[in-house]
Amino acid sequence: MRTHSVVGSPLGDLVVIADDGTVTGLYFADRHRGRPARAEFGDRDDNGFLAVRQQLREYFDGDRRDFELPLDARGDDFQRRVWQLVAAIPYGGTRSYGELADDLGDRSLAQQVGAAVGANPLCLLVACHRVVGADGRLTGYAGGLDRKRFLLELEEPAERRASRLF
Repeated sequence: MRTHSVVGSPLGDLVVIADDGTVTGLYFADRHRGRPARAEFGDRDDNGFLAVRQQLREYFDGDRRDFELPLDARGDDFQRRVWQLVAAIPYGGTRSYGELADDLGDRSLAQQVGAAVGANPLCLLVACHRVVGADGRLTGYAGGLDRKRFLLELEEPAERRASRLF
């Protein structure tokens, strides 16, 4: 049975979707490229999703680096391979689209990697905000670059933050 709820966050409301208790989607409620139509969210259940709510709160408070939730990112085989690589990027780290393509064995796949990252149905939980351009610039994010910047700053190691001039 598919259900959903809305979870508040410092970045605005998030829509979390689950099938039989397994999280299949986490999207920004106000704008999120690739978000499914409202009719696909399932019934609203504001009493469920307690673990999701708690872990997101801990993440935004800086007390959680990894999520421990049952997840099912649904996509084709290529997308799933890319999402596994993205999920392996450590908290506070970044990788470029090209580096992920290299991990797949073919640097020329960088654009396809970008498309797969953009189709990630589990924002934050599979941290696609950690994927940046080849030169470290912020590029594309389904929830907008301001949110991507916020998330990267949230995860930025204290020693790197302290060494910045501005």
